Amino acid sequence: MKRVGKVAALAGLVALLATGCSGDEVLRFGWPVGVTEQADKMRWLWTWSVLAALVVGVIVWGLIFWSSAFHRKKKNQDPSDLPRQFQYNVPLELFCVITPLVMVCVLFFFTATTESQVLDKKPNPDVTVNVTAFQWNWEFDYPNEPKDATGQMIRTVGSSTEIPLLVLPVGKTVQYNLRSTDVIHSFWVPEFHFKRDVFPYPEKNNQDSSFQNTIDRSGSFVGRCAELCGTYHAMMNFEVRALPDNLYQQYIQLRTQINPATGVPNTAAEALGAMNCGELCAPQAVTTRPFNTDRTAR
Repeated sequence: MKRVGKVAALAGLVALLATGCSGDEVLRFGWPVGVTEQADKMRWLWTWSVLAALVVGVIVWGLIFWSSAFHRKKKNQDPSDLPRQFQYNVPLELFCVITPLVMVCVLFFFTATTESQVLDKKPNPDVTVNVTAFQWNWEFDYPNEPKDATGQMIRTVGSSTEIPLLVLPVGKTVQYNLRSTDVIHSFWVPEFHFKRDVFPYPEKNNQDSSFQNTIDRSGSFVGRCAELCGTYHAMMNFEVRALPDNLYQQYIQLRTQINPATGVPNTAAEALGAMNCGELCAPQAVTTRPFNTDRTAR
């Protein structure tokens, strides 16, 4: 038994070291890295749920191994030497019913608490974005930001030749108001670990058409439509560009100004290009690319 234990411990150590994972990666148990505070809360729920499941699993596996190794029936064993049987044992049956019930209640409590935190909405978000989905692209409006030089709301609209950029600040509470102009779409940024269907107005089935989050690091993150919505559904992408707050304010200021070369307010690409702050301010999407709408093209 000692030899078996040593071999098992060595095999477990080799398996752990061979993965080349850091401690943080091991504790994620396959959960992808998120970029929002809400994603972190879901990650911790996942980590502790897996750890609890592993503890229960180890106990169950240990009992199975202990029973099969030390209490199996031996050849020519006298019936009087057999282990005592436990059928119709009321205390044991109560334990086997109550213990799983308590485990389920605890898991439900932490799941409901995390869900409440993820779906919580503050009364006065720092930034509000109206997200409009349509076949097969996106429009982003900033209703609470200053109007541009023509008195219009700052707006970014995608096309078949341009991926729309949703520029947002880091460390601020952002509210997304979702709507569709045609069929049901779905707003999904994988790094947010959050997805919500986008319904045409009026909303159906008491659908909550808004949510909030706080992005905790700068970067570019691809966004997708996650609801089959027609011919070019697979190409209905956008990009979230998360900027430090000072760069975000500079971006908004540039969006309100007239571009001398075009005579109209700066587009998202023109504003980012004028900021000259490296890849973080790239004027075009860096996580995805436009698609060719010519269905005969190869």
